[in-house]
Amino acid sequence: MTTATIQTVDTPDGAFTILADDRGRVLASGWTADRASILARLSARDLPSAIEAGRTDAAAAVAAYYDGDLAAIDEVAVSQDGTEMQLAGWAALRRIAPGRPLTYSEFASELGSASAVRAAASICARNAPALFVPCHRVLRSDGTLGGFAWGLPVKQRLLDREAGVPALVA
Repeated sequence: MTTATIQTVDTPDGAFTILADDRGRVLASGWTADRASILARLSARDLPSAIEAGRTDAAAAVAAYYDGDLAAIDEVAVSQDGTEMQLAGWAALRRIAPGRPLTYSEFASELGSASAVRAAASICARNAPALFVPCHRVLRSDGTLGGFAWGLPVKQRLLDREAGVPALVA
């Protein structure tokens, strides 16, 4: 792999860091300013050979998202490497509409196997380009948050924002 660009931007949910490849595709992202935490989301074979601080095109989509354009993240290109099921799962996550979260069971059904709840949860857990592949839109079957790599408070605020909770909508 060639040189990747890393950029951290401020959001209402804290620092958000984006790692993008030389084609502008997001490799990993999340609510942290810690570069090592972002790199840890990638497998060793997917790590870029060099990383430079700079500006990413995806940062504009993050700003637009937080300004209320929830669809701004939909067109951001991502690059993920995984199994056929993981790739199908990450594509399915991008089709979940803001404000309409699914349960892990519903997500497993979307993947063609209602009984594959653990596999569905694993797909969410292994999602590196958070926000752009909105794994935060998947909940436990009882409606509780479940897990989120960047913390449950961030997941709750994202879901509230997408549901149109007035205190969070700009």
